[in-house]
Parts: sequence; structure tokens; C-alpha cells
Amino acid sequence: MREGRAWWWAFAGGAALVAYGFVAPLQPDANFGRVPAADGGVFVAGSLLWAVLLDRFRPDRFDLAGAAICLVGVAMIMYARR
Repeated sequence: MREGRAWWWAFAGGAALVAYGFVAPLQPDANFGRVPAADGGVFVAGSLLWAVLLDRFRPDRFDLAGAAICLVGVAMIMYARR
């Protein structure tokens, strides 16, 4: 609604956030404590992707580097040998 967008645009964003909120609790992993931490990294990168695809945001190199660092952190949290 901001920037003159249709009401359903806000509804779509809200629906995406609600769906996102249901993903983490459904994880069957015994080490569930790591899931919210990794989920945060995916959220950062996903938010940037959302802005690029739907809001026509053009990220700079620091935006891309930050998202990449978050995804490397996700990989370390979820896939490191224990």
C-alpha cells in the first residue's frame, strides 16, 4: 500500500511471513536448537531476494556479501560434522 501498491501485495507478504513461521517448528531434526539460528541466515538472504525480485531493489556488493556470509553461516550450523 506504501508506494501506491495494491492491497493484495501486502497480503502476499503477510502470507509469506506466516508460512515462513510454520517452517521451523515442523523440522524433525533432533538438534532443533540449531534450526532457528540457520533459519535467521536464510531469512536475511531471502529478504534480499524478495527485495530484488518484487521491489526492484538493486543490492550493492555489501548487501550481496552480507547475504553470502549469512548463507555460509547457515551451512556451517547445519552441515558441520559433529
